Amino acid sequence: MHIGHSTKEYYIGDAEVGDYRANRGQGRASIPMSVVCEEQNNSVHPFSPLTAIAAVLALAPYMAAGFFPARAAGCAQRLPVWAQILSPSLLCVPYLLVALSRGTFSWAWLGLYAILPAVIAAVLIRAGGTRSGWPEFLILGILGLAVDLRWFEPAWPAHLAVFNKVLLLDAGIYGFVAVRNLDGVGFDLRLRVRDLIIGLREVVFYLPLALALGLGLGFLHLHPFGLIGPVMLQFEGAWIFTFFLIAVPEELFFRGWLQNLLERHMGRWPALVTTALLFGLSHFNKRALHFNWRYVLLAAIAGIFYGRAWRRNRRVGASAVTHATVDSVWSLWLR
Repeated sequence: MHIGHSTKEYYIGDAEVGDYRANRGQGRASIPMSVVCEEQNNSVHPFSPLTAIAAVLALAPYMAAGFFPARAAGCAQRLPVWAQILSPSLLCVPYLLVALSRGTFSWAWLGLYAILPAVIAAVLIRAGGTRSGWPEFLILGILGLAVDLRWFEPAWPAHLAVFNKVLLLDAGIYGFVAVRNLDGVGFDLRLRVRDLIIGLREVVFYLPLALALGLGLGFLHLHPFGLIGPVMLQFEGAWIFTFFLIAVPEELFFRGWLQNLLERHMGRWPALVTTALLFGLSHFNKRALHFNWRYVLLAAIAGIFYGRAWRRNRRVGASAVTHATVDSVWSLWLR
């Protein structure tokens, strides 16, 4: 019923080791060498201050643009053009810190995280005076495929692969929000009461349809609710994590950028439906080794309601409220 990614996707390394251990103990499987290496690597580097610093640096552009959008954009636009292009190359620093702390440094990956953000900035600066839209769609295609197909995740330890998503998000934010200054995005993490009302309204509209279809298809499975106190604490934690690390990034990409740009070329309703379909297709490889058509269908329908929440006042925060609430309900009681 999602839809986005569960937190388990970002911390699969330890879970896989545990699964293989259990299987080995029952004589059903042995631990593959890749998992052994990952486990040994985790034991050698249980926690690194450099990784913590890298996390702060990776999240800083995202948070700065979300909570201080006008100031963040203004700082970038006051720079000379050459500096606007070269500045996002600093996004390679989090990779450098993590790689040095884990002993996995590669000049190729460092170059990619330094050059790709600069190329994105250069393309979008040049596209600022055009009306064709193809440079923006090209950049969105590259970013979307890189995240969905996990092109760059081999650069990271399995349980730190979320760094890749955050750094590509930073590159997109810098390009579209700071230097391209794309209007109508609505990327503002200072939630308003209206955002909550609109976001939760779309949840109410979507849930009955999702429950009927998801349970009927066998995609959703009801779980006991549990005691209200612990459950609410668990829900709050899941909601906050999902909001900032899953819902907002995906809503910014699909609604703030993609649906926003498509509306200029095909109108409001075609853009809403097209974006929802693409959002659904981005889930084809989630929770399955084959084409997960049930996930795609439920995600595409969810995308309609996320898109409605965003376009009501053109606020990413509103659609992210819908998205985070749906994901949290799904992960706790309907997975």
